[in-house]
Amino acid sequence: MTTAEIVAPVHVPEKVNVVNVGLPLFAEAIRQQERPVVQVDWRIPGGGDPVVVAALRRLYGPHARTIDAANEEVFRRLDRGAPQLVAVRTAADVIPVLAQGRVLLHCGPRISIENATDPLRRSMRAAVCAEGWARTPEEADALLRDGTVRLEPANAHGTVVPMATSMGPTTPVWEVELAEAGIRAYAPIGQGSGDVAWFGRDTPGAIARLVLLREAVGPALAAAVREYGSVDVMSLAAQAVAMGDDVHVRTQAATNLLLRNLLPALVAGDHPRRHESATFLSGNHLLFLSLAMAAARALTTWAAQVENSSVVTGMARNGTDFAAWLAGRSSEWFTAPAPMVGRALYQPGRSEADAAPDIGDSAVLELVGLGGAAAAGSPAVAQIVGGTMAHAAELTAQLDEVCVGNSSRFVIPFWGMKGSPLGVDVRKVVELGITPQVTTGILHNADGSGQVGAGVAEAPIKVFAEALLALDAKLTGEA
Repeated sequence: MTTAEIVAPVHVPEKVNVVNVGLPLFAEAIRQQERPVVQVDWRIPGGGDPVVVAALRRLYGPHARTIDAANEEVFRRLDRGAPQLVAVRTAADVIPVLAQGRVLLHCGPRISIENATDPLRRSMRAAVCAEGWARTPEEADALLRDGTVRLEPANAHGTVVPMATSMGPTTPVWEVELAEAGIRAYAPIGQGSGDVAWFGRDTPGAIARLVLLREAVGPALAAAVREYGSVDVMSLAAQAVAMGDDVHVRTQAATNLLLRNLLPALVAGDHPRRHESATFLSGNHLLFLSLAMAAARALTTWAAQVENSSVVTGMARNGTDFAAWLAGRSSEWFTAPAPMVGRALYQPGRSEADAAPDIGDSAVLELVGLGGAAAAGSPAVAQIVGGTMAHAAELTAQLDEVCVGNSSRFVIPFWGMKGSPLGVDVRKVVELGITPQVTTGILHNADGSGQVGAGVAEAPIKVFAEALLALDAKLTGEA
């Protein structure tokens, strides 16, 4: 018998359908040969770091029952809490640190004036001038540099501020109450668009806008809320999501719903500058943004009281650093350099060379089911990330992979009437290497010209890995 007679024939298939796991380069090569291929986006858990992988084993293993029980309660609080707008107040009357002299609250983690980015520094100067502590931005800068004006992170005082906002004692703020938890949270009345300090401008117009809010718009809104009564913030946000808002880069529907409710009381008011206030409010399509942020801050504050949870309850950026923290009363803030904003749509004549890093406290919205979590239903987000609703849905679907569950109130019609992802689980984030993506505006990095575009900022994985290790150390130490 010959060798040829004992070797079985080999049948090579003429057509191949491929499932590729890992590197997408191989899948692309198959596509170029016009063959069917499915790409499985698999990554080494925890980036292959043995310390992180060991922590993941414990957090999904021996500690899983403790964590899952805590996460269930955190999810319930985020999903079912009903924060109410109850008043518009002067900041120093309700935020104790602002009654302690010359103090400004700023976005993100704590920062010195020397390390502040150009737009944040300009916003600080505008706030100092609006408070009457300096006559010019140059004088304001000197007060900031010599420490005469003290800086505090807004988040450390139950407050959130959008973009490059800095706020002083006379700032009018939304007061939001979560009655079932005895929690109140605050955010400044939105400055609107154009020549404004929260976009990183310290011009006379930007300073005048802050004064207008203090002397006209704030009092008019305060009277209207007193007359109307409490407003269910998340109920309005839920309606707005169904109308195409993500309630972050697009808040037109939510703002219109809010003003519709307050309109009779606004018209009935007798404030001497009510017409000026009405003109401002009618043109401020971003009015609801900071109100939604205050409501989200109330929810995450309540959720953060639950110990041993792996759910992220805080994200904030100051243009220099990005911070994130987990639930737990003593949870540490973990920081990394603030990312640049990607997938960006720039104004004519602007480009990434003009862009400042990601900034603001508004990422709290992504933690309660809004912003990137609701992108699937927002045409405005679609324009930023690729032009189609499918592109916007990719943002939401990606976040869905790392969340505990789906919102019962933020239902997205375009996404099969499914609730937006809710409860970012740090275990899943680190395991899969998928971090929250934040829909946001982009400010100029140097010349004070304001907003130059909008896009999506991807949170740095470093802060989540460090938070995961801290949770593991805590639970292992308690075991």
